[in-house]
Order: sequence, then C-alpha cells, then structure tokens
Amino acid sequence: MPRRPPTEPRTAAPDRLSRARIVADAVALADRDGLDAVSMRKLATGLGVDPMSIYNHVRDKGDLLDGMADAVVAAIEPVAPAETGWQAELSTLILSARREMLRHPWSASVLGSRSQPGPATLTHVDRVLGILRGGGLSLELAHHALHVLGSRILGFDESLFDDTAPADVDPALVAAQARAWAPTLPHVAELALAANHDGVLGACDDDGEFRFALDLILDGLERHRGRV
Repeated sequence: MPRRPPTEPRTAAPDRLSRARIVADAVALADRDGLDAVSMRKLATGLGVDPMSIYNHVRDKGDLLDGMADAVVAAIEPVAPAETGWQAELSTLILSARREMLRHPWSASVLGSRSQPGPATLTHVDRVLGILRGGGLSLELAHHALHVLGSRILGFDESLFDDTAPADVDPALVAAQARAWAPTLPHVAELALAANHDGVLGACDDDGEFRFALDLILDGLERHRGRV
C-alpha cells in the first residue's frame, strides 16, 4: 500500500471579515485617534486585508459612519422600570445614553449628521416612546416630547453657545471684555463676569447643565400629562 504524503500542519484560519468587525475597528480607531483618522485604507491596514475587500461589506464612508453611529447607540444599556415613576425611568435611560456618548467623544457629531436612524437608534427611540406612553402621556404629547427632548434622548445636546472659558484665559482679560460690553450688552457682561472661573458662577459643568435641562423638560411634560 503506498504511503500517504505527510500532511501540512494546519494553521488557524484568519478571522472572517464582516461588516460588524469593520465597524468595531472603525469605532476603536475613532476613539483612539479621532474621527478624521478613520479611512478605508487605515482600516484595511489594521485588519490586514486589501482595502477593496472592505467595500464588500461597507458601501462607502457614509455607510461606515451610519454603522459606527448605530453601534454606539446599540451599546446603550436599557433600564428596568423605575418604581419612582416614568420621569426617573426616562432620566436613567437618557443618562445611560449620555455615558455611552461620552465614551465616544466623536459620536454626537456623527449622530447629528445622519439623515436616517439605524436599527439600534430606532430601538432606542422606541424605548423612549414606551416609557412616555407607559407614564400616561398621550401619543400627541409623546410626539411633542420627542421634539422637545431632541438629541437629549441620545445623551447629548447642541447648545447655542459655549460660555466655558479656557483654563488659561487671564481673568483680567475677561473683566476687560465685560467692561467693553457693559454699555450696550449689560446682561451679557454680567454673565461673562459671573461665569468667569474666578467669578460667582464658576466653570460650567456640562453634566450638571445637561441634567438641569433634562429635569426641566421632564417636569414640564409631567404638568401637561392628561391635558394633551
């Protein structure tokens, strides 16, 4: 009987390339180096594949960003019903979303730029609506609530302006600017002085401001529950 040729030692098969793997690597790259660092070529290098093979799973950069945005939302932890009421339950869910957004500083700008929500984002919106409806809000008021809450349901908000002065700004310069504003913009000048790091308001606390606005919105919705 002829002898079989010796078999070649088996090597581990490379991980199969998939959309989920590409998106996960893109999220990690954006977390590490910023959103501008994300490119098909860099992803391909990190994955050890030809750049063109990525296009078998992701149509283009926009499709990749859609996937990245939805992956972040998918990681938001759902919450159990709160015994203290719908406001506490919704607040907990939104603050859970905020923690996820803060883990990925680039995510708010990407989510704000997407024209269509992905599956995970729609699931999150459905959770929000479920809490609102379960709390006794009519469908009409729940619809109003989504518009009022806006991006806050995803844990971020687009503020009109940022009044947080950089840490290295000389308080004397802030005071000089406030004096220049005082004759024509007395209230802006008053706020600028008070919001100065050495002033009575102190530095802005983004999380504190977010919670304050969220509480105001939820309290207002509670007052309108049963009326609309």
